[in-house]
Amino acid sequence: MLLWASLLVLAPVCGQLEAASKPVISLHPPWTVAFRGETVTLTCNVFHFHAPEKIKRFLWYLEGRMLRETPRNTLEVHDSGQYRCQTQDSLPSDHVSLTFSSENLILQAPPFVFEGDSVVLRCRANAEITLDTMTLHRQGEVLSVSDESSDFRIEQASLRDNGDYHCSGFKNGCCSYFSNTINIKVRELFPRPVLTASLSPSVSGKSVTLTCKTQLPPLRSDVKLWFRFFKDDHMLQLGLESFLKISTLTTRSRNPPYYWCEAQRGSSGVCKQSQKSQLRVQIPVSRPVLTLSPRGALVPEGHTVTLSCKAERGSPRILYKFYRENISLGSRSVLSAGGVSLRVTVMVQDSGNYFCTADNGFRPQRSEAKSLSVKVPVSRPILTIRRPRSQAVEGDVVELRCEAQRGSPPILYRFYHEDNALGSSWVYNRGGASFKLPLSAEHSGKYACETDNGLGAWRSETVSLDVKVPASRPVLTVRTPRAQAVEGDVVELRCEAQRGSPPILYRFYREDVPLRSSSAPSGGGTSFYLSLTTEHSGNYSCEANNGLGAQRSEVVSLSVIVPASHPTLTLRAPRAQAKVGDMVELRCEAQRGSPPIQYRFYHEDVPLGNSLAPSGGGASLNLSLTAEHSGNYSCEADNGLGARRSEAVPLSMSGLTGSRSGPIATGVTGGLFSTLGFGVMALLLYCRLPRKAGGRPTSDPSRSPSDSDIREPIYHNAPAWLELQPVYSNVNPKGGEVVYSEVQRIPQGSRPAANPDSVLGLLRTHLPPHGQAASHRPSDPPGSSVIYSQVKVA
Repeated sequence: MLLWASLLVLAPVCGQLEAASKPVISLHPPWTVAFRGETVTLTCNVFHFHAPEKIKRFLWYLEGRMLRETPRNTLEVHDSGQYRCQTQDSLPSDHVSLTFSSENLILQAPPFVFEGDSVVLRCRANAEITLDTMTLHRQGEVLSVSDESSDFRIEQASLRDNGDYHCSGFKNGCCSYFSNTINIKVRELFPRPVLTASLSPSVSGKSVTLTCKTQLPPLRSDVKLWFRFFKDDHMLQLGLESFLKISTLTTRSRNPPYYWCEAQRGSSGVCKQSQKSQLRVQIPVSRPVLTLSPRGALVPEGHTVTLSCKAERGSPRILYKFYRENISLGSRSVLSAGGVSLRVTVMVQDSGNYFCTADNGFRPQRSEAKSLSVKVPVSRPILTIRRPRSQAVEGDVVELRCEAQRGSPPILYRFYHEDNALGSSWVYNRGGASFKLPLSAEHSGKYACETDNGLGAWRSETVSLDVKVPASRPVLTVRTPRAQAVEGDVVELRCEAQRGSPPILYRFYREDVPLRSSSAPSGGGTSFYLSLTTEHSGNYSCEANNGLGAQRSEVVSLSVIVPASHPTLTLRAPRAQAKVGDMVELRCEAQRGSPPIQYRFYHEDVPLGNSLAPSGGGASLNLSLTAEHSGNYSCEADNGLGARRSEAVPLSMSGLTGSRSGPIATGVTGGLFSTLGFGVMALLLYCRLPRKAGGRPTSDPSRSPSDSDIREPIYHNAPAWLELQPVYSNVNPKGGEVVYSEVQRIPQGSRPAANPDSVLGLLRTHLPPHGQAASHRPSDPPGSSVIYSQVKVA
């Protein structure tokens, strides 16, 4: 249960494993600088590593080269250089630099200075020179001057005493001397302590043992440290003991106290404090796991192997130890979660089984053993790509073949595309590995493979693969500047395949006839511009081809509409000189224009009527002339793309002189009455006689202005002309302002029906009854058309 907190949550102490596994060289006399001809004794000190009786030889190195092997741990030297020592089962020590000088003045200092040390710096002159005064300098500044002693002291050394030191000497009446420069670097005496807590085995659950843990360097292992324990701000204990037992009976408090400790050198030396923390339950360490890196521990002789040991569970502090065939290789403590590592330079004789242990004070746990053997490193592999055709096409299956010429199996082969892993395969004998890949467009790029038999991975040179994608079925788009395609417009034919490797060749077709081709070097689509004429109506398509098969688009229909041209107006009268009462045909026709065309007729810009030609061609308007019909006539053609007006055509009638008022109007009225009987008789005769061929409807699309000259009357055979003759009746015998004349046209059974949009249709109306005019109005024959024209009386 979570009642107590371990205070061991900090990182492991740096250099602790090295201190336990490396020897340390000490000097006698303890100076790194001496005069030439003098001798210095080196001692190879081994601390907590192997029992002295197990150490059979000591190896000495000068400037990295083997100097001597001795059965004892001492060696006398008199040559300048960097010295190291090593036992048969240890790592080499840190180097110690010695200088044998021939100068007149030297500055001597110890090789190692720790916090709190009393350091002696000796300014020493050659035996042949006697100096009157000596001065000590640091970083070029004077620290001390003495005329009695050559020794200078630094009491309670700290980090602020780091720097470059030298000394100078002066002989009265003679000269000055300057020594060599020595760099003093004060080392940490011990790291910041860590407070740990563990349940007491003798009184389980009743008390907790607090331990203030730190580490002295081997060269200062004789230093006495004082320990203080605190609960919040109250000191619980002071003494040389680094542990304290406390009761656990008060641990259920809502605000548990904080515990911390201090470690101090002597009573007034270096003092360091641990972190403050609350207590939790101490968890026994689980069985650790040992891993070897490189993976599989197949390394060549002389290479370095990293041994990593980690326990997944366990309260810190955890002590890890490494072994080879029960021979200890080293140890390290960690103050937080995580494992530790040990690097070992292996030789042939280092092959064997390795294991590690983990211990946090309850019981040591041992890992499974890992075997280490020396093998041949793998060589750089060669990657080849085998494909079914000269070009790699989407959908193909290619084989990636990777092979290393040398290397001890098993070998792990990995395949990569643009540094992204594709797959891997183990090969347990000679030969390579293959990887089959179904291609898609995304598989273009650079490929490589990698071999690894545990002695280091080797990557092949890259091989490029360009996957071609067949062009997809393109889409043809016709872009017009308006809703309808009109003659003269410039339209854009856009062809684009959504997929396909460039370059793509596009071809445009009209009714399967090639129009133009264009290439898209970078992919995408292409356009073709077309200035429209009437011949461009039809079905269009396009084709995309990038060398892997042509694809045709769906057909797109284009209908080009032609604006109506200026129409031509033709007046057709029954005689050379039109007279009042004549029936005149107004024929309007536009030579060009897409149907349907709406025709409008005008007299002095006043609309007369309109007619629709659904299939094109022209349209006609029949007009029974009155005196007011003299003037200029015109017509207009409109098929929705803009109306076009014809030139004006004048119409004049004979027999109209002077004023039209009075007698003329009376004569006209009288003439209408006098001819009424003849008109009725002619109409009856016309209705009873069989109709002969030769007539045309008023809106005949097959007629054109070129059929006859507009200045000449058009004559037809008698029945046809008789058909066009009006039947007049007086509809206003009482007189008045307006006299209406009624014109009736009686169709035959074989005669085509009149266009309802024509002027005849628009003018066909029945007046409402008005006085006696309605009673005197003759009855309309069945199926007859009635046209009313208006005559004003002056």
